[in-house]
Amino acid sequence: MSLINTQVQPFKAQAYKNGKFIEVTDADLKGKWSVLIFMPAAFTFNCPTEIEDAAEHYAEFEKAGAEVYIVTTDTHFSHKVWHETSPAVGKAKFALVGDPTHALTNAFDVHIAEEGLALRGTFIINPEGVIKTMEVHDNAIARDVTETVRKLKAAQYVASHPNEVCPAKWKEGEKTLAPSIDLVGKI
Repeated sequence: MSLINTQVQPFKAQAYKNGKFIEVTDADLKGKWSVLIFMPAAFTFNCPTEIEDAAEHYAEFEKAGAEVYIVTTDTHFSHKVWHETSPAVGKAKFALVGDPTHALTNAFDVHIAEEGLALRGTFIINPEGVIKTMEVHDNAIARDVTETVRKLKAAQYVASHPNEVCPAKWKEGEKTLAPSIDLVGKI
């Protein structure tokens, strides 16, 4: 069963953000767009490259009114040390969420039970707490946050323009489509 268009389940987790430990809950995802980026674990190889990529695009997320949350199966204590010791992770201005109980990885269906780790999963959640996009893949393949930003903007566009859809490779400001019988077989 797909998680698309389902409500985020209630949760509570500890995180490290900007030098402080904070609590993150499902209520924090309400009222603005959110991007949850699941990674296997701290102190791995690909994960710092993805956090650095997200950090380099963080201003774009903020401009779009979205908050970013990185989630691994580690504790918030590990995330503090990871942030302090990795130059790439140290660029993060967003929450590094710990999920040592695997509640979040299980709720988002990215948990690898045999390893106690998460798959690489990316979820865009609307201000009502509903999952609008998801991407899950093998841990050997790191993501490109440019595509996540594009998907966020597409999700925001169709949310505010319910009679339109964003075609392949759509970018903000480009033409969209208005589905109708007149388009069938014409594209």
